[in-house]
Amino acid sequence: MTSAAPPPPAPPAPDRTPGGSGGTGDPLATGGLALGGTLMVVYGLFAVLQGITAIADDEVYTSFGEYVFEFDLTAWGWIHLIVGVLVVAAGFGLFTGAAWARVVGAVVVGLALIANFMWLPYQPFWSIIMILTGLFVLWSVFNYRSTRSA
Repeated sequence: MTSAAPPPPAPPAPDRTPGGSGGTGDPLATGGLALGGTLMVVYGLFAVLQGITAIADDEVYTSFGEYVFEFDLTAWGWIHLIVGVLVVAAGFGLFTGAAWARVVGAVVVGLALIANFMWLPYQPFWSIIMILTGLFVLWSVFNYRSTRSA
């Protein structure tokens, strides 16, 4: 009488979520969180460069008309610089899958959306691109669901 060995256990499914958090939400949102973090880092670096340019030389940007929310370009430069640094930090935090990074990321991207809306008179096409990018980042942050046990 021969006894058959039991089959080996199946290997665990690969964890494909950012930071290994085991998210079970929409796969598009899970991939979107990684893409959102990448976009946040890239956006933040561009915002930092945009802010440095506005601070260093007010002659780079021009305005078309008078607007209610008009600021000095140096002030806009500091706004973009500070928001850009915060967005980069939150973007790197998203790669770890930390809950704080999603909350902070949503807040700073919301601030970036407002800043880019108000920046429309100076750089209309770039502002529209950044607004659309920010909306995608917010969508991916809000649609991600983690299965980590609390």
